[in-house]
Amino acid sequence: MRISILFLPLLFVLTTSINRATSLDTNVFVCMGKGSKKYHYRKSCRGLSNCSTKIHEVTLAKAKEMGRTLCGWED
Repeated sequence: MRISILFLPLLFVLTTSINRATSLDTNVFVCMGKGSKKYHYRKSCRGLSNCSTKIHEVTLAKAKEMGRTLCGWED
């Protein structure tokens, strides 16, 4: 199977984006409210719209350490 030369840049961009999104040193956003259980890649994510406390930027590793999982709007 041959891969088109035009396809290679797209493949590189997709692979780089996936690697960056799963890297534990990627910064994510979390609501610090008592019931908050999710992390978000974008501060403008609609999943953060009901946050009644401060929104903090932390590493993905820290968010997972806090027991947070990815917001459903970010999938």
